[in-house]
Amino acid sequence: MKPTTSLTPDPSSLVEILRTRALHQPDRLAYIFLLDGEKNEHRLTYAELDLKARAVAAYLESLDAQGQRVLLIYDSGWEFVAAFFGCLYAGAVPVPTHKPRPNRSLLRLQSIVTNSQAHVALTTSAILTKISDRLSEAANVRGMRWVLSDTIPTDLAGDWRETLPRGDDLAFIQYTSGSTAEPRGVMISHQNILHNERMIQLAFEHNEDSIALGWLPLFHDMGLIGKTFQPLYGGFPGVLMPPLSFLQKPLCWLQAISKYRATTSGAPNFAYDFCLRRIQPNQLESLDLSSWRVAFCGSEPNRAETLEKFALTFAACGFKPEAFYPCYGLAEATLIVSGGRHADPLHIGLYREEELKKKRAVKVNSHERDVRRIVSCGKILDEQRAIIVDPDSLSVCREREIGELWISGASVSRGYWNKPEKTAATFGAYLNGDGDGPYLRTGDLGFFDDGDLFITGRLKDLIIIRGQNFSPEEIELVAQASHVSLQYHSSAAFMVEENQEQRLIVAHEVSTRPDFNDLEIVGAIREAIVDRFDLRVDDVVLLRAGDLPKTSSGKIQRHVCQNDYLLGTLRRVSLHPQRHLNDGQVSK
Repeated sequence: MKPTTSLTPDPSSLVEILRTRALHQPDRLAYIFLLDGEKNEHRLTYAELDLKARAVAAYLESLDAQGQRVLLIYDSGWEFVAAFFGCLYAGAVPVPTHKPRPNRSLLRLQSIVTNSQAHVALTTSAILTKISDRLSEAANVRGMRWVLSDTIPTDLAGDWRETLPRGDDLAFIQYTSGSTAEPRGVMISHQNILHNERMIQLAFEHNEDSIALGWLPLFHDMGLIGKTFQPLYGGFPGVLMPPLSFLQKPLCWLQAISKYRATTSGAPNFAYDFCLRRIQPNQLESLDLSSWRVAFCGSEPNRAETLEKFALTFAACGFKPEAFYPCYGLAEATLIVSGGRHADPLHIGLYREEELKKKRAVKVNSHERDVRRIVSCGKILDEQRAIIVDPDSLSVCREREIGELWISGASVSRGYWNKPEKTAATFGAYLNGDGDGPYLRTGDLGFFDDGDLFITGRLKDLIIIRGQNFSPEEIELVAQASHVSLQYHSSAAFMVEENQEQRLIVAHEVSTRPDFNDLEIVGAIREAIVDRFDLRVDDVVLLRAGDLPKTSSGKIQRHVCQNDYLLGTLRRVSLHPQRHLNDGQVSK
């Protein structure tokens, strides 16, 4: 295979990379945007992207936007990419976010505008028309200067005053999806991006023959760093499709991989499970997945059963199980932190469940009942250091001892924008005793086993009952499987304290089919959790589809759910024929 062409041996920024490619490879394809997720294409060469970026940059320069934060409100399409690079070209700091959803609060958007102190917003005419009536809800958002990038003439490109940013300059602010209602803006430098892109390129073994394809939102770190910047960095085409196209028809993701002969594509675990649930056996004949060399999976716990079933189901389409590439990362470290070696078999560890509750990972060799199968996230990638630390004593844990993952390296960002206390607490961790540091505290629990990283849960979400640790994800999976009416990936397990007692609560979205009733479903959830964990569920809150608090990337917001429960604002739904009058009452 051909090695990836490096047009500039030591680039200092994304701007330098795009400018160099536009100069030396002007007609080479940079991106294909599938506007409808299937047939309707928009193609951009390096020269065309550079032209559009220079035009946006010239307009921003006329507004004296250099060094200013600029809010980006777009769909996941070419307009977003052009606007993002336009900000970089102008020396402005892009702040990507998703556009406001219908019938949803603008609280997150308001919080981002307040924290980032952005005074300019870039969007399109169509999007502004759709959201303009709602802007009256948020004075700080309405009062921004709104710039419609689709009305900026490309003739302005010639007015751009070229300045190349340095590696330590702030490139953009990535607001975390987070587990709380308060988003935090991670400050990502050009150096952070280039270091992370180099690790991805080496780990995935990308070259000029690679083709990356994805549907993940471009305002999210996995979609932006992994699917937008990586093709540009490596000099190969990227195929991007709208997230909604996948959510409405998951088959179109695999059809696009077949059509464009994509070599790299991936998503969180739920996407592979979604394909298994929604793609019918008679639709497999249309797929050829033999080109798919790297099927990365991260952002949420990877389930061995899901990955194994996906590999088995789509083997007839040419999918190879060794294509699976479980990995671990987070926005605070730009994106990727660990991953396996390309083309290695899926590594699944077997550990005794009772010992995991006691913060010990004891290996077993059988599939007995008291065993948890955990998918390895691979090894820590080059030029980084990672340790497992006891979060109480702040001392390094031994091999196969569960603690919090701390990391350091060139991909770790400089902290949270305008939040010095949170930055110090998260990015300034030091070991007790020798004072080694600083490290980034990830908040993720896990252990090392023979150099492989295994993630077991979140520090703040951990459920502790009778001195034993329980993973909320495991409780949620058992609850989900207890009744056919329960929605997939729509459960939250958490603790609340009442009268000095800890109570286990499970909230779950549910189908409203008339042949189900809430007494039956609640009973099934309680029975399944007692049988599996010997735990009593003190309350089960059934919710309508879409009512469970989630982040923009689909992660369960357990702390928000817990807070809503305590405030009495989780809206129960009653499916029992005799209790319809209670439909819509709050949880307390």
